[in-house]
Amino acid sequence: MAVGAAAMLLPALHATVTGDGATARVFLYCAGLGLMLALVTGLATANHEPESIPRSQLLALVAAFGLLPVMFALPFWIALGTTSFFNAWFEMVSCFTTTGATIYDAVSRLNETLHLWRALVGWLGGLLIWLAAISILAPMNLGGFEVRSPAQAGEGGQRFSQIGRTARTTERLARYSARLVPIYVGLTGVLWLALVASGERPFVAICHAMSVLATSGISPLQGVPHAGSGFLGELAMFCLMIFALSRLTFARSLFGDDGRSLLRDPEMRMGLALVLIVPGLLFLRHFVGAVEDRTEGDLPGAFAALWGALFTVLSFLTTTGFESAWWQGSTSWSGLDTPGLVLVGLALIGGGTATTAGGVKLLRVYALWVHGRRELERLVHPNSIGTDGAEARRIRRQGAVISWIFFMLTALSVTGVMLALSLTGVEFEQAMVLTVAALSTTGPLAQVAAEAPISYAGIPDAAKAVLAGTMVLGRLETLAIIALLNPASWRR
Repeated sequence: MAVGAAAMLLPALHATVTGDGATARVFLYCAGLGLMLALVTGLATANHEPESIPRSQLLALVAAFGLLPVMFALPFWIALGTTSFFNAWFEMVSCFTTTGATIYDAVSRLNETLHLWRALVGWLGGLLIWLAAISILAPMNLGGFEVRSPAQAGEGGQRFSQIGRTARTTERLARYSARLVPIYVGLTGVLWLALVASGERPFVAICHAMSVLATSGISPLQGVPHAGSGFLGELAMFCLMIFALSRLTFARSLFGDDGRSLLRDPEMRMGLALVLIVPGLLFLRHFVGAVEDRTEGDLPGAFAALWGALFTVLSFLTTTGFESAWWQGSTSWSGLDTPGLVLVGLALIGGGTATTAGGVKLLRVYALWVHGRRELERLVHPNSIGTDGAEARRIRRQGAVISWIFFMLTALSVTGVMLALSLTGVEFEQAMVLTVAALSTTGPLAQVAAEAPISYAGIPDAAKAVLAGTMVLGRLETLAIIALLNPASWRR
């Protein structure tokens, strides 16, 4: 709470520099109010000893995503002045969960200070879930860590437990924050400098840099195609998006993987395979369409279409949701539309564990892949013995079981949310796209996945409330909520 309140000073400073005194005062006063509330809350809970540490940790994380958007929405609502508090709250939930779904026009409705606040809230939300994944979810074998956990059923007589080994949250947060926050800030600064050097305005560059690191997809423009950085800017963002494919890209020493090569990491290998195979198939499809339509040879157009597919596929796989300026170029080059369900599937898969990306996570998909491959091998050689090692056996056995459970929970969540949206009056196709966009925290899916772009401003308030809850569920994951409801977590 204190960090979020202090962050309001940055928009206040920006508004002061740009000559918007009224907006600066709003953010300054709200920052003071937030800091006072943080101080009072800290004093009230200073000597509180929770009966169950795991449950208190998860409750604090749920409360952060449930209550902090209310505080973030207050200056946004007052400064904008032409919106309801409910819409401002929905916008902040979307930003803080790194979903990036917006109900406001990016050009005419919001000024630069409010755009900066949206990007900053998304950046803080990405940082929070990054730190929480390592300091809270990892010791509890949640957030994808359960796939590789040795404490699964059948491993040395130990039974799998969703909430198990825990440590003092304050100590873990302080230790990991000291190591990871400089990396997070440094990478954001590096990308900002790269975008500025590519010809982008500094303000747009910092918003896009924060959005890429947090995988929020928030832009003060109508997307990356309207940016001024061009191909070099997209290339810089492409390189930084790779950090959302695997935890080993930034925190290798935190998980006992010091000697593991990055290219041997299953998440990185699967992510790169998808980034290469899916654009290749799309390019081949467009190439065949161009030949059948007797389109004149255009080598630069072909390479532009290929790059647009590469960038957009990686962006939606990491749940960022940025669309390349050359993504639509493949349509004009070949005359064929790109099916939006491809992007829906990529966003649903998501990025790596312990990253800012959402979705199901690559490690769970990998566990099901190796399990299926092993089962096919056993059809040919029923008495064969796998030779991939103990960790691979654990992933394709117990890891595949828990991954399949998570997939089923995700499918049930999709069904339940679609039903709830249908009851509010949302059509079936729109409900499907909006549900996947919220669960995978990839808000821009609504603009590109359906036959026609879906406007979040045009859906009923009841549907917005359902989507807001779904965003929090997708950010925290279903297993964490179930673990919170587990009676075993209520005991010390």
